[in-house]
Order: sequence, then structure tokens, then C-alpha cells
Amino acid sequence: MKHKHFSRNPALPFSDSVLVGSTLYISGRLGRIPGTMQIPESIDQEIVYLMEDLRSVLHDAGMTLDDLVSVQVFSPDVSLWEQFNAIYRTFFSGPLPARAFLGSGPLLFGARFEVMGIAVKSSL
Repeated sequence: MKHKHFSRNPALPFSDSVLVGSTLYISGRLGRIPGTMQIPESIDQEIVYLMEDLRSVLHDAGMTLDDLVSVQVFSPDVSLWEQFNAIYRTFFSGPLPARAFLGSGPLLFGARFEVMGIAVKSSL
């Protein structure tokens, strides 16, 4: 079975996502200010940028956030769980994907969250 790789920056040592059949595996995403490598000072804005980036990666593969079946959230500060949830859930119109919120060590660029996931499209 052939895999389709989606990558916006071929200089990076990984793909943004890989489509295998109807399943999309999404690499870790950060809530960076668009067009930069910077994380916003506002936690809420970081979450919004993160979810918009995740939506964009899904869009590249012809999918939406509603196609997500599993999401893993990594954060060095698990006390941000409720704040993350309050914004995260506004991005979904249907049933929420299965999810884990995991404590982690420091993240790149000082990010407070990194998200990766798996999406499945029933008919591509």
C-alpha cells in the first residue's frame, strides 16, 4: 500500500502527516503565530493557533476536524487542562475524538501544548 505524505516544509526531517489508506497520521503540531516560529504570550491564542494549524493539516488531506478519531495533547503544565478544554471543544461540531492529555517535559519554542492525532475518512 502506498502512503501519501503531506509536508509544507520539505526541509524538516518529518512529514506534517501521512495518509495510509483512509487513515491520516498527524505529526506533532504547535500553536505558533502563523508564518513564524514564535509561540504567542496568550495561552488562549496559542490554543486557537494550534487548533487552526491542526485543521489546516487535515484540510491538506481532504479531511476536517470531525474526521479525528484520536488526539494526544502534551503539556509541561497539566494544570492548563481545563483552559485547553474550554477552547478545544469549540472547534468540534460532532462527537469528540478519543483524547489523552499528557504531562511532558519542555516543548519546542516554549510551547505549552503539542498535539498529534489520527483521523479516518470513511470515503476518500
